[in-house]
This record gives sequence, structure tokens and C-alpha cells, in this order.
Amino acid sequence: MSAESSKAVVITGASSGIGRACAERLAREGFRIFGTHLPQEGATALEGMNAIVPIQLDVTDSDSIARAVERVSAECESGLWGLVNNAGVDIPGPLEFLPLERLRDQLEVNVIGQIAVTQAFLPLIRKGRGRIVMIGSIDGKAVTPFQGGYGASKHAIEALADALRLELSAWSIPVSLVEPGDIATPIWEKSLALADRMLSELPEKAHDLYGTQMTAARATAVKMASKAAPPETVVRAVYHALTARRPKTRYLVGTDARIRLALEILPSRWVDRLIMGFIARGGK
Repeated sequence: MSAESSKAVVITGASSGIGRACAERLAREGFRIFGTHLPQEGATALEGMNAIVPIQLDVTDSDSIARAVERVSAECESGLWGLVNNAGVDIPGPLEFLPLERLRDQLEVNVIGQIAVTQAFLPLIRKGRGRIVMIGSIDGKAVTPFQGGYGASKHAIEALADALRLELSAWSIPVSLVEPGDIATPIWEKSLALADRMLSELPEKAHDLYGTQMTAARATAVKMASKAAPPETVVRAVYHALTARRPKTRYLVGTDARIRLALEILPSRWVDRLIMGFIARGGK
């Protein structure tokens, strides 16, 4: 791999949280980072580090993706070392009353958008003999109440990562899936704020049916957020996936993720009772 392509990595959703932490670590390690941010966010969150190049990118907008690819292509003619598909949103709510447009938004960003970006950058990945990292979630394996839309999107990422890994094996392009548990990032505050707004917009029937459960689930989320692992735990997995001679196909990140996965060996009804009991106690 040429010196030009050997240090170039595109990270989507790099303005905060896991994406920002990955960009900072990789930049310190000598990589040149193309960190994407939504147009409305501005580039200020990614400024101040010479190795990080801010790029506007909306993963749901094909024109935005095309412009980002054109920009990266112009600066990395020999290809890319890696692509980290990190951009994502969490839209909570009871599935019975979750507005379908909200569910479509969830899937458009977290699923369709990831494939759209991957398709667009794959020629550069192939040219640079690079690799792909998909940021999933333990919710893709073990979902909790009112996280059905988010869990569905991350379950889809599991399937897409597996298929990509198989399809790209002919070119020796590694595809790794990182599955974090609870990580201390702004997504918690954003998700809770969105949940509060959606709660106020739900019909009275939804409050009658799910009010007690949703209140308990919110309290549990606040409790879990206070104990969430730092983003650096995910950064270590991403760094390994991008630099190891033989990267893992999956990286399970966090003690809570391991516990939740271990529970899946139990009968489903047992797990249901454990989860609902945990939520009813507000995460205690």
C-alpha cells in the first residue's frame, strides 16, 4: 500500500462520541482522518487537529455522499486504508405507537445510509487494499423494550457485515463488526431528549398502556448512562480492526455487552422476566 493511502481513513459521524474519539486516536497514531459531520453541525467540532479533515456528509443524501467521495478521491488517488461506518441515531419508543416515519428515519440512517456510504467508498477501499469497520451494538443481539427500532437497525448491520465480509473476501478486504454495550457518549442525552419529546407527543392511549413501563425504562437508561464505559473502550477495538494483520470479524465491547450476550443462552422467557424486572426496578 502506498504511503498516501496507508494513512487515510474515513470515519462517519465523527463530530462527537465514538466517532470523535476514534478520529482523535487515529490522528495521534499518524493516520490522516476524513471525519464526516452533518451539514447543520458545522466543522468546528473537528477543527484544531491538522490530521483531521472535516467533511460534510449526510448518509441519507446521495448527492452529499457523492460530494464526499469526490473530495476524498481528489486527495487519496491511491485509495483508502479504511472506512469506519459509525454514523447512527437512536429513536426510542413503543413499537405500537412509534410513528412509522420515525422508524423509516431510523432504518434510513442506521442501515441504508451505511450501505450507501460503503458502496460509494468501496472503489477507494479496493484500490488501497483497505478494510471496513461497521459499528453495531449489543442491541443487535439482545434488544430491550422501547428500543425495537434501534435494535432492528443494528440487527440488520449484523447481517450486512457478515454478507460484506463474505462477498469481499475474494479481494482480501477485511470487514469487522464492533458491538459495544453502554458507552458514555452524547447519544444518551440525545436519545433521552428525543424520548421525552416523543413521550409528550404520544396519544393518551399510549400513556395509559405504557406510561409506567416507559417511566421505568427512562429511569433505567439514566442509571445505565451513569455507569457507561468511556468511548476509548470502543476506540481500542476499532484501532485493532484497522491495524491488526488479521483483524477479528467481531469485537464485543464492554462488560455489560458480555453479560447481555451471555443471557441469551437462557430460555427466552427467563430472559424476558430478568429484563423486565431490571427495568421495573429502575436499573437496580
